[in-house]
Amino acid sequence: MIFYFMSILIVILAAFWTLPTAIKVLFTGYSVTKTINLGKESIFNNINFVIDPLSAFFIIIILIMGILGLIYSKGYLKPYIEKGKSINSHYLFYTALILSMLGVVTCQNALFFLVIWEIMSLSSFFLCIFENEEKEVLNAGIKYLIFMHISVLFLIIPFAILSIKTGGYNFESFSLVLKNNEALADIIFILFFVGFGIKAGFVPFHNWLPEAHPIAPSHISAIMSGVMIKTGIYGILRILMLSGGVTKFIAYFVLIIAVISALYGILYAVGQSDIKKMLAYSSIENIGIIGIGIGVGMLGLVYNHPMVAFLGFIGAIFHILNHSIFKNLLFFGAGAVYLKSHTKNMELLGGLIKKMPKTGILFLTGCIAICALPPFNGFIGEFLIYFGILKGLSINSFFNFLILIFAFAGLALVGTMALLCFTKAFSITFLGHQRSKYAENVKDESPHSIIMPMGILAVFALSVGLFPGFMFEVLITPVELLTNGLNEIQSVEEPLNILQIVSLVSAVLIILTALLAAVRYKLNKKIESAPTWGCGYDKELKRAQYTGSSYVSPFLSMLKPLFKKVYDVEKPKKLFPKSAHFSMKIEDIEEAYVINPLLKFDEWFLTKFEKLQNGNLQTYLKYGLIFLLISIIGGLLI
Repeated sequence: MIFYFMSILIVILAAFWTLPTAIKVLFTGYSVTKTINLGKESIFNNINFVIDPLSAFFIIIILIMGILGLIYSKGYLKPYIEKGKSINSHYLFYTALILSMLGVVTCQNALFFLVIWEIMSLSSFFLCIFENEEKEVLNAGIKYLIFMHISVLFLIIPFAILSIKTGGYNFESFSLVLKNNEALADIIFILFFVGFGIKAGFVPFHNWLPEAHPIAPSHISAIMSGVMIKTGIYGILRILMLSGGVTKFIAYFVLIIAVISALYGILYAVGQSDIKKMLAYSSIENIGIIGIGIGVGMLGLVYNHPMVAFLGFIGAIFHILNHSIFKNLLFFGAGAVYLKSHTKNMELLGGLIKKMPKTGILFLTGCIAICALPPFNGFIGEFLIYFGILKGLSINSFFNFLILIFAFAGLALVGTMALLCFTKAFSITFLGHQRSKYAENVKDESPHSIIMPMGILAVFALSVGLFPGFMFEVLITPVELLTNGLNEIQSVEEPLNILQIVSLVSAVLIILTALLAAVRYKLNKKIESAPTWGCGYDKELKRAQYTGSSYVSPFLSMLKPLFKKVYDVEKPKKLFPKSAHFSMKIEDIEEAYVINPLLKFDEWFLTKFEKLQNGNLQTYLKYGLIFLLISIIGGLLI
């Protein structure tokens, strides 16, 4: 465990070194710059590390979630240690991931930024393939690595263009070029959006995410989903700041992609039976919600509407914070269930609330928060985005009106599907009767090292929901950077007053719930209990319960063209059948109709060259001679 304690020591030292500065910057709005001079002979020259309010916000999230992930990992990895698996490299890469994420959000030298970005991608890859003895894990890990290298390619191209234009690598010099050339700025932004969007998981760049997150250990899934993919969002916001504004085309482009991502992500989350894959698709949904906020903020900039810009960006920033809290909580909960049951298939669980009451209640807290229900934090960010959309409808543009109505309707539909998705996730996993031996084998509650970080996150979720006004005032500083000098936000008090009313109503709701619970508890002592009517069944039948597939099938049937359904059905054959089952999984249409055909074509194409690689040395010498002759002839002709 020496590497575990070393990892904790390094992350805590990083927190002591950067957190006080980050908190000070977030409250004051002033930036802190540290320049490292590597000498004139170095290709990097001067490297600026800047903590401004935007960086400070991300630093706080990275460090808090990183520390909670370390605490959680002690309990989660214990069974692996007992089986003799080495975890030394795991903690080495975990430390590298946390430090590289800190570097990504502070470094403002393009070349060094790319180096740190690659360290972040590689360290997360090795963390993902922790159980590398399984073929499925390796395949998903390699797919993730391929997508990350496509991502970095799309980052290298615009950085190279800007470096050629400016003759340097510092972000400040890029800003002048982008502000003075609108056409170039649009091209650069789209390239950056693809590069950062792959990391964030925007559709159609999302394909790696639903496969990489489920195969990683749960604390790594939490860090990747709750924190790491937000570095893609950070990159988009940073480029927006450097550009000093965007065109209408870019604003609408981001908003439309974001709405599609949110709808796509939650639709596929609803149909999953793997609890971690469901949470992974939900991350795509929430990245889409954040993107909707950013798109609304961009429209505010484009149409010179300060209130719309402010509400869009602060809604996005709020949702970045909120998602990091409730998604980490949910992944921690999913990991606790997997650790005890040894399955991620919700259809094989059930009744766990009786054996794991703390885990169940904390998971339920995360479900309520992610469904944007008060009094928890998920409601606040989405409320501000809704408010921004409504304010944006006053902009005098018919096309803007249509797009914002589309965004509003899309966000509302996302909320509806989120309720369906997470009522299914909680009820199928924790309620009802035990559906299989996996649930029956669960004997006790999760260890304290797992429950404690979940409890802390649940407190965060409730605190932000109860005191949104405090967080609202703190998060104004990074939003002011994004609003690009639109300082006449006369109506900051309007959303703040509404949030204070929400806070008061939430507090009253909690008090009333506590009073009702107390009255119910008192009454239950005086009333004799008896079994409820069993609808004609005199015994508990686990086979007579709803499955997750049957619960969501009526809804998904209405949206069939949007995905590929795969059924597994065994129909009852006798009057009293011994076995019968129905299950359904949905395949990603991009995977089924784009990625897989391309891979099959690639495999077919490459097999045509198998004869060239025959292992015969004389054949290889012949190839070399032919190539040499072609080179000589080509040289003579030129």
